[in-house]
Amino acid sequence: MKNLYNINRYFDDVKKSIEFIEKKKIDKLVIEIAKIKKRGGRIFFLGVGGSAGNASHAVNDFRKICNIECYTPVDNVSELTARTNDEGFETIFSSYLINSKLSKNDAIFIFSVGGGNIKFNVSLNLIEAIKLAKKKKSKVFSIVGRNDGYAYKHSNISIFTKSDNKKLVTPISEGLQGVIWHCLVSDERLQVNKTKW
Repeated sequence: MKNLYNINRYFDDVKKSIEFIEKKKIDKLVIEIAKIKKRGGRIFFLGVGGSAGNASHAVNDFRKICNIECYTPVDNVSELTARTNDEGFETIFSSYLINSKLSKNDAIFIFSVGGGNIKFNVSLNLIEAIKLAKKKKSKVFSIVGRNDGYAYKHSNISIFTKSDNKKLVTPISEGLQGVIWHCLVSDERLQVNKTKW
């Protein structure tokens, strides 16, 4: 019975987080992504840890379902580890974006729980990528689990996946990244190709 209580509590917390999501921001994201596609821009998805896996999955969906040119540096393990080894972890994303000639036509899309924090030396690679995007006048989008991190404060559009349960910030945030990007690619303003099922 105790186990069922824990399971119910988890899903109750997920439900609360979903209700908190600002749907108007998702609508704004759809509009901005449609503009990027129209002008022939690209979206670069960035994330570390579980969010890196989500970045890879999102690239697939935006390319296959919406016909939008998208990439993520985490898909190339050889380049990612070479850059980490030779240049350091902080610049793995920014150096990739420089090499990809990131421009004002493009956007970076951050998936992150904390969103980066200079003071605590966390996810500095995301922070460097955001700084570069701002310099290049690229759009910055993010889905984050904290509203006190660098990504939330410095994005053009940031969606906060609030969780009242501190123990569940990471799983809820990473789970809702998937829910939100699937909402985006399913929107009739972006979706071009039908899904198989």
